[in-house]
Amino acid sequence: MRTVALTALAPLAWGSTYAVTTELLPADRPLLTATLRALPAGLVLLAVTRRLPSGSWWWRSAVLGTLNIGVFFALLFVAAYRLPGGVAAVLGAIQPLLAAGLAVPLLGERFGRRALLAGTVGVFGVALVVLRATARLDAIGVLAGLAGAGAMAAGTVLTKRWGRPEGVGPLALTGWQLTAGGLLLLPVAALVEGAPPALSGTNLLGYGYLAVANTALAYWVWFRGIGRLPATSVAFLGLLSPVSAAVIGWAALGQSLNAVQLLGMALALGSTLLGQRSAGRAATTVVATSGSASTGPTATILTASAPAAPAAATLAAPAVTATAVPVRARALAAIREGEARSADLPQGGGSVEPIGRVAR
Repeated sequence: MRTVALTALAPLAWGSTYAVTTELLPADRPLLTATLRALPAGLVLLAVTRRLPSGSWWWRSAVLGTLNIGVFFALLFVAAYRLPGGVAAVLGAIQPLLAAGLAVPLLGERFGRRALLAGTVGVFGVALVVLRATARLDAIGVLAGLAGAGAMAAGTVLTKRWGRPEGVGPLALTGWQLTAGGLLLLPVAALVEGAPPALSGTNLLGYGYLAVANTALAYWVWFRGIGRLPATSVAFLGLLSPVSAAVIGWAALGQSLNAVQLLGMALALGSTLLGQRSAGRAATTVVATSGSASTGPTATILTASAPAAPAAATLAAPAVTATAVPVRARALAAIREGEARSADLPQGGGSVEPIGRVAR
């Protein structure tokens, strides 16, 4: 639960994006805002970690940065500008369902009725929070919203599937993705919006907050959570973002909250919790047999619903000692890649690289 709570800080922080954008930043510069959120933060993290990708991680970082940052940021702002009344937030709320569906073939996670129920209730709850009766649909905005949710869902699942290179912490991985996404956005922003306007002190304060707290730190926490939790569990935490935005709008901007919105918040929070339980029920069990330290144990994968092997089974094969160890999807992915150490299996995640540490 500690990892879930820490990972939840990311979407809670993202809920402040709307208030900061409308109150502190220049108007009608969505691509500039997306670029200044991603690129400076990524470059700072590269300088802090002093670690660049190597081998296949050059193209993997480019793919993840494109999905999680470049494409997602751009489409998010397009949808937000073209869809009034919070429709963009409702479209984004389908991300957990998309991630849960992609996690079935790519990660082997189960997509049961509880996950479907949680995702459906979450979309309905977010709709109650943000939708207004006067909302009108725009075809381009709807497509952008759906494509943005799909990009983020795919990026979340692929981040989980690929894990991290040995010796690389989540801080370095975050820097790679933010830099790749920012470099993708930079020429697009220049071509579409032209040269940036003169920035005031208030604008710089807003961009600084978005780059540091809202992006660098938030995405570090997010990618760290992806490494330690099932992808479906992390995706459901994204439902907290529109709830956070509504609370911030009420507390800081004087916006009203009615009974329907409060009901929607309760439903969104309930679906988030249900999504965590659903992901927990879909946890996989690994039966690890004895093996040498160099080759690692031989693993047999069982679903959570499979019954435990009876004690008599061990008598039939006295040369093998089996121990059932529940692990999270991170450990499963690491086992498949042959990168996990036996000591890491119970936690289901790798070591975390502290801020400022130079990776070897």
